[in-house]
Amino acid sequence: SGMRPEYDFSTSQDFISDGMLDSFDVVTLVSELEEKFSIAIDGEDIIPENFSSVDRIANLVEKSEKV
Repeated sequence: SGMRPEYDFSTSQDFISDGMLDSFDVVTLVSELEEKFSIAIDGEDIIPENFSSVDRIANLVEKSEKV
């Protein structure tokens, strides 16, 4: 992703607590994921915990409804 090129996301265990993503980044990421994977992410799932690691983001994409 082009977001936050100054961070090495591969070394982080928690993007949120490491300060790599803020709420604006999460919103941006949601729209990018929805567009890329043709999914609709439930508003209730748009919480920092679901965006804190690659695995959690992948889980979120998998459980989200295809549109």
